Amino acid sequence: MELHLDSVNRQFGAQRVLENVSLHLEKTQSLVLIGPSGGGKSTLLRILAGLIAPDSGSVSVDGERLIFDEPKLRAWRRTIGVVFQACNLFPHLTALENILLPLEKVHGFSREQAEDAALAALRRFKLESHAMKKPAALSGGQQQRVAIARAIAIKPRLLLFDEPTSALDPEMTAEVLAVIEELKQEGRDFVLVTHEMGFARHVADHVAFLAAGKIVESAPGDGIFESPQAAQTRDFLAKILRY
Repeated sequence: MELHLDSVNRQFGAQRVLENVSLHLEKTQSLVLIGPSGGGKSTLLRILAGLIAPDSGSVSVDGERLIFDEPKLRAWRRTIGVVFQACNLFPHLTALENILLPLEKVHGFSREQAEDAALAALRRFKLESHAMKKPAALSGGQQQRVAIARAIAIKPRLLLFDEPTSALDPEMTAEVLAVIEELKQEGRDFVLVTHEMGFARHVADHVAFLAAGKIVESAPGDGIFESPQAAQTRDFLAKILRY
């Protein structure tokens, strides 16, 4: 993944959520965004997903600059797999149907193609026995694995994970993080927002620390964890890693 953010700004009403965010990465497979709640991480992820537009600045992924008009954004979204904190599964559809729907309605797959891709994704994450269950009949970890299977089924150029484990208990968290680690080992590019610092350190090729809408610092690998340069980063890590 090649990622270039140049002076990205975004505000909602009077609240500045992102302020002059710039980051240039070359050949980075996994970028992890860390920082306090409300720091702008999820907003930045939604801009990368083409779900919202910045007020100013530019975003390029793999040499392609995002054009923030709706027709071009629709095309961009078809190439991005997004997994949200709350799974966003349709409660009235089965696990299989949740994967089939975007394949058929958004990506233009035939029914046969969609079923083949959806079943392959469910098998990939050991969910085939749960294909006909609705989300309410699945555990939280199973629901998130279905959401990841749905994101993978479209063969995305980039995966975006927004706090995928924040609503899960420790056992389910470990289950979902293991899936993300497998995706890393497969060579898939992704951006992950997480408060799981141990996992962030383990899986990240590059870490960026965001607070108050700004990238306070960023570094390859576990550099931020080994020797944070900014006082704000040191204070955050000291608190979150204390216990």
